[in-house]
Amino acid sequence: MRAKHALLGAAAALALAPAAFAERGSDGQVNIIYWQGPSTMNPYLSGGIKELEAASLSLEPLARYDPDGNMVPFLAETVPTLENGGVSEDLKSVTWKIKPGLLWSDGTPVTSADVRFTWQYCTAEGGGCSQSEKYNDVADVETPDELTAIVRFSVPKPYPYGPFVGNQAPILQAAQFADCLGPKAPGCTSANFMPVGTGPFIVTDFRPNDVIALKANEHYRDPEKPAFSTVNFKGGGDAMAAGRSVLETGEYDFAWNLQLAPEVLDQMAAAGKGEVEVAFGTLVERIMVNFTDPDPKWGERRATADHPHPFLTDKAVRQALSMAIDRDLLTEIGYGQAGRTTCNVLAAPEIYASEANEGCLVQDIEGAKALLDQAGWVPGPDGVRQKDGMRLSMLFQSSTNAVRQDFQALIKQWWSEIGVESELRNVDASVFFGGDPGSPDTFQKFYADVEMYANSFDGTDPEAYMANWECKQAPRPETQWQGNNMPRYCNAAYDALVAEMAKTGKMDERIALAKKMNDILMQDYVILPLVHRGRVSARATSLGGFVMNAWDSELWNAADWYRVK
Repeated sequence: MRAKHALLGAAAALALAPAAFAERGSDGQVNIIYWQGPSTMNPYLSGGIKELEAASLSLEPLARYDPDGNMVPFLAETVPTLENGGVSEDLKSVTWKIKPGLLWSDGTPVTSADVRFTWQYCTAEGGGCSQSEKYNDVADVETPDELTAIVRFSVPKPYPYGPFVGNQAPILQAAQFADCLGPKAPGCTSANFMPVGTGPFIVTDFRPNDVIALKANEHYRDPEKPAFSTVNFKGGGDAMAAGRSVLETGEYDFAWNLQLAPEVLDQMAAAGKGEVEVAFGTLVERIMVNFTDPDPKWGERRATADHPHPFLTDKAVRQALSMAIDRDLLTEIGYGQAGRTTCNVLAAPEIYASEANEGCLVQDIEGAKALLDQAGWVPGPDGVRQKDGMRLSMLFQSSTNAVRQDFQALIKQWWSEIGVESELRNVDASVFFGGDPGSPDTFQKFYADVEMYANSFDGTDPEAYMANWECKQAPRPETQWQGNNMPRYCNAAYDALVAEMAKTGKMDERIALAKKMNDILMQDYVILPLVHRGRVSARATSLGGFVMNAWDSELWNAADWYRVK
């Protein structure tokens, strides 16, 4: 929505940079607030966006994405391609050259051994890596010298930029995480909370779901950056308080994910202390349907493939739930101009957006009733449909947020109109998205029948994102409850398409495969998409250098931030 403004802002930041960065740390403290507090600084142990964002201040990939979705080198000298010889002719290897002279925040050299180790860490047996789809088809990572890492694939990879690219796949220091492989990963508290990094800031104190204190990395590669000496990263609270702290009081410099009604944001912005930043990327608010039974009677094997769901495995029920929803109304009251109705979980980039599922745009209460009638689900004495003694009664969970609770209330009403009962539950967002394998309340554990949240992917290529719903991606005890296939959906035909896309190079064929995978998920009602959301945040007028980025971490260029005098 503000692409032109963002480009102008970037140009202005570059023009002012020499004066702004006369001395590292000269601008004092920058205050950041994420009302969903991060629970770890290790992005490989959480599927939550808040952890990916926070970690990006310290941990960096070889390359990442700019605000236009272009891949740009970060720790690498260049982005390898066929043209520059970095990608092999047979498409089975990609060679990355690390910038010489890079140091970790502890002063030791960054080497190709760290790159290789990161792959080993995420693919270690018995571990739970939230970003494992990024390393699909990697057979080995060779290190012929300290600054060269050759990623070798088991199949030709026309798009070889999953491993070590974007904020979902940063490089870890091998020395720090050496004893944290596999099942040991979650227990490495010191490393997970205070990683040695290459980014502009390093953690000095970490309190889960609360406050993170960071200081400028004295070994950061640009001697004049960052301009800020310290970061006060506040977690917790709610979106309303976070928005006010930037837009009305000026207490904070940046507030992330302002999931607030449009009129509320307008009122806050009128105070003149800050500006609302909006950019559309790949973020989609959706309802996930649990294909497994979350009943506590199954003990540690609840919500796993061992126990199929007693009624959500019936496609007619899933379809009826989708038909009952008025997506236009949800978008209007929840997001206004910062939202677009969608019938796709892959809503962007636009070339990948399917037009085969547009029926969901029209609410059809009567059609949903008829579908349930045909499937043998008949209203009981209390109006709740039942079949063979099983009632259509569900637990509907989401994170605590005013917009989401409004959505839950409306959807509960619509579902009641078709004879489906739902109990509403909301969980503090810091816990819900936290990824703690010991917590029963995470979105990965999915101890409910349906759950609502938003997710996205970095960059503009959906290969790794669509791999989220492979059978092997289902969270379960064996993966420390990590994985991105929350519905526990398993379809061999879908997995075959994932494998086919991994070795397909022609753009029109990749687009067709991505759409086909999206359509399977939509037409099997595995996921009920609601709103294609713009990313909405706020920055203080006194914060310079900020450039909104919907394709990577919103903190992607924190090294360039400075205080406007």
